Amino acid sequence: MTDFWSGSTVEVPAGSGSGFVWDDAGHIVTNFHVVDGAKSLVVRFQDQKSYPATVVGVEPRKDIAVIKIDAPKEALRPIAVAPAKVPLEVGQKTVAIGNPFGLDHTLTTGVISALGRQVDGAGGVTIRDMIQTDAAINPGNSGGPLLDSSGRLIGMNTMIYSRSGQSAGIGFAVPASTVARVVPQIIRTGKAEQVGMGINIDPASRLERRLGIRGVVILGLKADGPAAKAGMRAIEQRGDEIAIGDVIVAIDEKPVPDYDELYNILDGKKPGDTVKVTVQRGRDKVVMPVALVTLDGT
Repeated sequence: MTDFWSGSTVEVPAGSGSGFVWDDAGHIVTNFHVVDGAKSLVVRFQDQKSYPATVVGVEPRKDIAVIKIDAPKEALRPIAVAPAKVPLEVGQKTVAIGNPFGLDHTLTTGVISALGRQVDGAGGVTIRDMIQTDAAINPGNSGGPLLDSSGRLIGMNTMIYSRSGQSAGIGFAVPASTVARVVPQIIRTGKAEQVGMGINIDPASRLERRLGIRGVVILGLKADGPAAKAGMRAIEQRGDEIAIGDVIVAIDEKPVPDYDELYNILDGKKPGDTVKVTVQRGRDKVVMPVALVTLDGT
């Protein structure tokens, strides 16, 4: 802010969130919505030492961000992640640590209330397999760890359901399995790995809504991409008219009514996997195998 009388400019903290140390290289994990739009970031530890931070990369669709600080290794204690092979159970004890309302280093306890929840995320798509907990989570807890009784990470506190804006005993956390998969990708390349078929689509589904189409319209094909090689057809311009080509309606026999479903189905796949794509082509349905590749877009 700039002082009207003196003309001097100072930085004023505009918000707070939580996070946890990922490794001894100084990578800190938090929520995307915590760092979104921030002009500067500062990480403060329990001993009150503060370090300026920079954003390494984000994955808005999972509400995950990785930031980095330059701190001595002895000041960094990476979090222990619960083994993926140990299943979570409803009723299991949970511990949430964060900075609710700016009150530093607050710990609350509860249990896992439900598993497999679907919640609308900050990135415009549904975040699936969320952990629901009744441990008190309030504004400022976002990005903090949700731990099991052994102090191991089982999730990242992300959002709450509340009519008042304060904890109502219904909080949600991104599962540790998702964090453990996405964070190394962000550290390595600055973004999350995404698989696709070499097609151009509209995530906002504007054409689909306008024409009442249930599915995902293929707007274009990447030359020599998997979809083009499989024989998919994109929209064509015929004089003054546009002819709809293929509309993706299912993948591996799972219905694809919109982009949200398409993204979440592909999110569980790896480069090299082959999927059966069902498209609506006029009045016919055509099924074709398509090999997935790593792409910058879908």
